[in-house]
Amino acid sequence: MALNAASHNPTGEKTGPISGPPPPASSETTAALLGSQKDDPLGQHAGGQDGGDLDEGKKIKSEKELEKDRKKAEKAKKFAEKQAKTVTGASTIPTTSKTKEKKAKSEGTKDEPLPKYVEETRPGEKKILKPLDDEFHKAYIPEVVESGWYDWWEKEGFFKPEFDSDGKVKEEGHFSMSWPPPNVTGALHMGHALTNAIQDTLIRWNRMQGKTTLWVPGCDHAGIATQAVVENMLWRREKQTRHDIGRKALVDLIWKWKVDYHKKINTSLRRMGGSFDWSREAFTMDENLSAAVTETFVQLHEEGIIYRANRLVNWDAKLTTSLSNLEVVNKELEGRTLLDVPGYDRKVEFGVITHFQYEIEGSDERIEIATTRPETMLGDTAIVVNPKDSRYVHLHGKNAKHPFLGRLMPIITDDYADPEFGTGAVKITPAHDFNDFAIGQKHKLEFINILNDDGTLNQNCGSFAGMKRFDARYKIIEALKEKGLYVKWDHNKMTVPMSERSKDIIEPLLKPQWWMRMGGLADVAMKAVKDGEIKIRPEFAEKSYFKWLEGINDWCLSRQLWWGHQAPAYFIELEGEPGDDSDGQRWVTGRTEAAAEEKANAKYPGRKFKLRRDPDVLDTWFSSGQWPYSTLGWPRQSDDLKNFYPTSVMETGWDILFFWVSRMIMMGLKMTGQVPFREVYCHSLIRDSEGRKMSKSLGNVIDPIDIMEGLGLEALHKKLKEGNLDPKEVVKATQFQKTAFPDGIPECGADAMRFGLINYSTGGSDINFDIKVMHGYRRFCNKIYQATKFVLGNLGSSFIPEATPTKTGHESLAEQWILHKLTIACKEINQNLADRDFSAATNIAYQYWYTALCDTYIENSKSLINDGDAETQLSAKNTLYTALEAGLTMIHPFMPFLTEELWQRLPRRPHDTCLSIVKAAYPTYNASLDDPAAEEAYELVLAVSKGIRSLMGEYAIKDNGTLHIQLFTPTAHKTCNSQLSSIRSLSGKAVSQISILNPEDSRPRGCVPFAVSASATVFLLVKGRVDIDQEIEKAKKKMARAGEMVKKQEGILHDENYNKKVGEELKEVERRKLRDALKEVEEMQKAVEEFERLKIE
Repeated sequence: MALNAASHNPTGEKTGPISGPPPPASSETTAALLGSQKDDPLGQHAGGQDGGDLDEGKKIKSEKELEKDRKKAEKAKKFAEKQAKTVTGASTIPTTSKTKEKKAKSEGTKDEPLPKYVEETRPGEKKILKPLDDEFHKAYIPEVVESGWYDWWEKEGFFKPEFDSDGKVKEEGHFSMSWPPPNVTGALHMGHALTNAIQDTLIRWNRMQGKTTLWVPGCDHAGIATQAVVENMLWRREKQTRHDIGRKALVDLIWKWKVDYHKKINTSLRRMGGSFDWSREAFTMDENLSAAVTETFVQLHEEGIIYRANRLVNWDAKLTTSLSNLEVVNKELEGRTLLDVPGYDRKVEFGVITHFQYEIEGSDERIEIATTRPETMLGDTAIVVNPKDSRYVHLHGKNAKHPFLGRLMPIITDDYADPEFGTGAVKITPAHDFNDFAIGQKHKLEFINILNDDGTLNQNCGSFAGMKRFDARYKIIEALKEKGLYVKWDHNKMTVPMSERSKDIIEPLLKPQWWMRMGGLADVAMKAVKDGEIKIRPEFAEKSYFKWLEGINDWCLSRQLWWGHQAPAYFIELEGEPGDDSDGQRWVTGRTEAAAEEKANAKYPGRKFKLRRDPDVLDTWFSSGQWPYSTLGWPRQSDDLKNFYPTSVMETGWDILFFWVSRMIMMGLKMTGQVPFREVYCHSLIRDSEGRKMSKSLGNVIDPIDIMEGLGLEALHKKLKEGNLDPKEVVKATQFQKTAFPDGIPECGADAMRFGLINYSTGGSDINFDIKVMHGYRRFCNKIYQATKFVLGNLGSSFIPEATPTKTGHESLAEQWILHKLTIACKEINQNLADRDFSAATNIAYQYWYTALCDTYIENSKSLINDGDAETQLSAKNTLYTALEAGLTMIHPFMPFLTEELWQRLPRRPHDTCLSIVKAAYPTYNASLDDPAAEEAYELVLAVSKGIRSLMGEYAIKDNGTLHIQLFTPTAHKTCNSQLSSIRSLSGKAVSQISILNPEDSRPRGCVPFAVSASATVFLLVKGRVDIDQEIEKAKKKMARAGEMVKKQEGILHDENYNKKVGEELKEVERRKLRDALKEVEEMQKAVEEFERLKIE
């Protein structure tokens, strides 16, 4: 056999057969995935066997047996968990095959575990393929299969875009994507793994179609997330704050930290098989991306889109910065609840509403109000009542008196006050409440800030100044009681905004910041989607996109951090004229400080001034919003920008559709005049097996590396302790790990993990992740591995495949059937990938490999190769090769490592010099292989064989089985007569005699029937071998079930609405079901009569 004979070939050159898809995924797929390897728990098999799943004479299960299998699915899951018990530390490598186990037992010896695998291939060189009887290659071991390939792929430049000889994009077109940059804050999680799996599938599929492809990798500096992590680490290790070491030292520390974690992220992406062009890797604080940020900020400021204003922001007192809405978590409380707040030794009370009174100036009257934040009363500047509320008409225009500060607060009227809620009177704190801010602006109220940046009360708070805000809360309540103004407290259902990063309680705080006008940009962005320039999938995501943009507010760009893009804005400090920091007229922007100074001189000619640069950095989303075009070279007019912009697809989670995707669209249209991408695909969010959001504090965040390589429970605990979690959270997370992974995480490999994640991707609801499913797909990888070993073992060393994957005219019915399944699979999988129905695409690949190729054709090919003449053998081998080669290329985008490992072992077709499956042509529909007649004929053969196996199993006939096949149509009669040897082969060794009956032949005596369809019935001779009474009862039950099916089908076919809405093709499917059910009723009735007759005899 010619192994490793491949050499380089231009992308898209045909290397494999044109193939096609299997039938739709059956309901047994999941059960088969988790339970089909029960006789091979370690996933190992003797050489030359097909994964231990395709033993000679394997029974085809009856519907009853399949139902039992489905019910045993849970047991199969427990079995998978049992296998994981061998996982300790890094990974578990299967060590023995069944054959070895038997041999060891017979010789009285004990198997030794395999030594640690060491890849002998030097990094960057083509992998050295060891013989399949090598100790590490007898069974499928992910670590062995997946090693050695990535460095070679990268060195050979397979992932770089390939252009025509004139340097232009190839005529097949281009496909480009930018990887959603992960935060450079640590290890990747399963959400990143899902994104990688889907995007790499798309890029590999398009690359195999011969297109010029580019996938740009990169990381986001993640301003607040990264700084928060490093500050926490600095405090835990050194007991120092950022202010102790200064801005430069902190930024230098973050850069050093970034280098280490950036490397870890890239290592994970390579380990998962992501086919990025690493020569174009980007980082949001690279020189070019920073230049893009500066250019955009300056240009938008010059146009008035970016402006300076003093407005309310979400303030994190622990991190002393404003936050975006995305970084705020709203915690729902049903009533009084004590919460941990950073900086407080005791828990703080929330979920209560406090009632107190203000005295009315010049009278003995009081007005009662209620608040969930008593401390904010220090910033109250008015009380609002509804103008139609008769209780307060006499107070209109009067003032309430502040009990601690002496401030007079006007009582104003506004429909904002709800007479039916509370007392109907509402305190107004314009500087510390988003709703009150609007009221304050409307009625021109005084805005009084009561908070320092660190959450303590400022000089505006009288005797309470200097107190922590929540300490002041209790002091104010005590003071109100002393003055006789306190009324009561009640439980109150409420939402508490918390910082996702620091867990601090968010405070609305008045701050001069940079803001961006969004209304006009949003209108253009919505139009681009409505006009079809951008397609958003799935449909619910598009609706959410419009809903959010229609109600969009201006965007606060400023962040009070040290890590990030410092705003290119300068305050003009005029000599002798102090200025207001919120006054936009005193600010200039510039691409350089010199350019800003030139603007300042033009604004204040002849005046002396100094420029003070804004110390704030910009929101991370401002730079990541420019990711698609800045990573391609903008603001330079680079070749990449010309060739690949707009990009083809942006694939990401639906949860950042608003915060990131919409901003990319708005900024792309504004800065380049073009949409940033033609399509948006939003995948589901991954939750844990209990449906909870994955969170580090819960301990349910899983590192993809741990799934690929396996990790023991103690090692999982160790990772928690070495991370950045709060010590209190470590305890809770450790407990969850004990519950979720009592035996650690089993080794699954990259290919199984990728395939499982893509199969999860239905584009609908969120994903409840289960590690047992991932491990189940490792068994599927083993199935592919062992099937390929079988094929290679049967082709022979002298085998040379045909030059093209076409029919020779010598194909048996089984061969015609598998080639038909292949070409239909290719047609459907290509269509589903184009439609972004990833789950359906993986199901097609799974069904083709598992059901059509492994469980059916490979089984049938054994008799063709072993018993056929030379012509039959050669034809069977060519078909085997075609079915396998196309199967490998078909599944390569999902499973890159396994398919490369096996494809490299195949002999090449004449004149095929393609170096890697990465560059091989993706199989497509081939009309010459499409043979519905062969499919129908062979499906009958399979159904008859299944009927025989079902009867033999149901009646426990272990040998000397005598069967009759009665056929009721000329086509069925012709098919079964010509395929009798195949039926014998597929029916098992316990069958000793099979005869064919004509339609007019009498029913065989002493037999039980199996109604295959309206055109065929199988009879098994059971006279003298079964309990007659028991069989009569079984037949009656089957007849009753079939009768119910008849009623159901008749109901469907007689339904007027159904007949109006459904096409003729679907109606015929239902009619066929009715005919089959009627036939079964008939056969069961005759069976009962036959058993009754046997009783008399």
